[in-house]
Amino acid sequence: MSRHTGPVCRSCRREGLKIYLKSDRCFTDKCSFERNQNPPGQHGQRRMRVSDYGQQLREKQKVKRIYGILEKQFRRYYAEASRRKGNTGETLLTLLESRLDSTVFRLGFAGTRSEARQLISHGHIQINGRRVDIASYQVRVGDVISVRKRSRKIQRVVDSLDKAVNRPQMSWMNLDKDNFSGTIGGAPIRTELTLPIQENLIVELCSR
Repeated sequence: MSRHTGPVCRSCRREGLKIYLKSDRCFTDKCSFERNQNPPGQHGQRRMRVSDYGQQLREKQKVKRIYGILEKQFRRYYAEASRRKGNTGETLLTLLESRLDSTVFRLGFAGTRSEARQLISHGHIQINGRRVDIASYQVRVGDVISVRKRSRKIQRVVDSLDKAVNRPQMSWMNLDKDNFSGTIGGAPIRTELTLPIQENLIVELCSR
């Protein structure tokens, strides 16, 4: 499966805000966004007027970069969100937050979503006691996500879980740190997603 393998800090500079793709590094002076906030490229320092279409496109690209998905995947998620009842934009974010890699990240088993995908693909994560190695798996209410017993000594998992205590906990999931597990208690809540995403612009773009 195709994945972005280039420097991820360029993504933050391109979107004009930190989207925390490198975990601890994003909170230090080494963060490239702190040193240079201009968009990447030789014309990055030029201030260009952004059209309505440009703003809508940037919101879509921002969401794709935050959740680490490709264009084809994004289109599938949007098509599913548009079929469901309710606000299409909020439903889209709910589907993305319900991905297994995003859930593993939110529970604190990994420092970033890309790290969560690696844990999943290497077989370290279980759902209801069964190993699942598909990062896009949609978790459901009542599912128990846990780290396999043989994987609980991985230092990166231990460190991430220790730091998760200081991270804002999502109300729709319950973390059991002692047992390296978490339970999904409900659907993701839009007001708890703090990243500045204007999903209405994405809906306007995809509705053209």
